[in-house]
Amino acid sequence: MTIAGALLIGFLLIGLLVAGILLFRPVKQKVPDEPFPKKWSALLEEHVNFYRRLDPAEKERFERWVQSFLLNCEITGIGVEVDDLDRLLVASSAAIPIFGFPNWTRYPNLREVLLYPDTFSDDTFATEGEDRDVLGMVGWGYMNGKMILSKPALRLGFEQTGRSNVGIHEFVHLLDKSDGSTDGLPEYLLERQYAIPWLDLIRKEMEAIREGESEVGDYGSTSPSEFLAVAAEFFFQRPHHLEKEHPELFEMLERIFKQDLS
Repeated sequence: MTIAGALLIGFLLIGLLVAGILLFRPVKQKVPDEPFPKKWSALLEEHVNFYRRLDPAEKERFERWVQSFLLNCEITGIGVEVDDLDRLLVASSAAIPIFGFPNWTRYPNLREVLLYPDTFSDDTFATEGEDRDVLGMVGWGYMNGKMILSKPALRLGFEQTGRSNVGIHEFVHLLDKSDGSTDGLPEYLLERQYAIPWLDLIRKEMEAIREGESEVGDYGSTSPSEFLAVAAEFFFQRPHHLEKEHPELFEMLERIFKQDLS
């Protein structure tokens, strides 16, 4: 190996170490000092299937995480009203993918979630005009640190029992991005020895989608990062169906998210 190559690897490792410290270290943030409202528990029980499957101790941990998230992340309506259910669905979307990591206290790359009245443009974020086919997006450029979600799409994801959930989809993108690269390989979630098998499985599954031989949504074939997000929606929305139809994929997602949904 050349000196330049060794230096490059060294800088990359230092960068990952620093990012990991920033991600998992305790930070000064608002801590809930009041009990979780009973009406919020009732809303979660009614609208969030994932929450309903938890035992009492797990429900209490889920509630604490949701309450902390809402204290430290703004939920803002753009042309729409935002009520308790909307806030809880956003927070649940954030909590579900990281629930297998008790020490994960926050999304450091997120300050605010914007709820839009409908679909929007992916380049101007406009809610009027043509080419408005986006339901959710992690912001970039001047929108960095923000997430945009269509309010109707957010609610629909929790109302139906299908494979899609735009809130979960976008928060999985944030997890993927936490190592500095949105590439479908969440390095902080997946042990190193499984990285190559996971990338091989992504390639195989994306090809199966293109050939019409997969139940994973078509959008998952556009890139490895989109495959991870789409497959994660399926995993959390309909775990038993995914396990039956795609057992290898199901097993790998259990490894990534550290959750036993079988």
